[in-house]
Amino acid sequence: MTLIEAGPSGLLRLAPSILAADFGALASAVEAIDEETDWIHVDVMDGHFVPNVSIGPPVVESLRRYSGKFFDCHLMMTDPGAYLEAFAKAGADGCTVHVEVGGTAALIQDARSLGLRVGLAANPDTSFADVAPFLADIDLLLLMTVFPGFGGQSFMGDVMDKVKVARHEIDTQELALDLEVDGGIDVTTAPIAVNAGANVLVAGSAIFSRANPLDAARALRTAAVTARS
Repeated sequence: MTLIEAGPSGLLRLAPSILAADFGALASAVEAIDEETDWIHVDVMDGHFVPNVSIGPPVVESLRRYSGKFFDCHLMMTDPGAYLEAFAKAGADGCTVHVEVGGTAALIQDARSLGLRVGLAANPDTSFADVAPFLADIDLLLLMTVFPGFGGQSFMGDVMDKVKVARHEIDTQELALDLEVDGGIDVTTAPIAVNAGANVLVAGSAIFSRANPLDAARALRTAAVTARS
């Protein structure tokens, strides 16, 4: 498998989440927004770590044939280590695991050994101190702005304090690290997240639930870029 470059860290990126797309027409949904997409965000849920089940490596492998974008796979799983190799073989470019499941150092090493870009995620009620020791070892920090498990939830503004702390530490340590937010991101909340320091925006319902997903993605990007300028 040839991994797709994520691009320089710090660039503003839009990562539509296919969790909100029509699962019966994923290829068409992804192709329809391609020109306004930097990454494709793939939410993987095991029904244990979170109370929902979504997709796995076979869907990633199928979708890979229809998109050349960077596949940003968010593994909301109790045992992500058992599936890292399968996702890498299926076409994932990066895999993000949750700090809450433990064994973080080993998971980072395993993902790195597979050639994956490594991400670490934290739930809204998880302290920044829990992820801070790993910042120099990862490529992406995902700070959830909802509790994971279901799409369409409301943005939790209190998480922005944690985003600001993370951005300060990333900049202070001069780390090549992307700071991603996921949950309730739309044209209103995207500028808030960007102003707090996020540079990767995951959006699902705000794009795929709209009558014209491409226009929705374009509007979201415009809102984010305007906030950053």
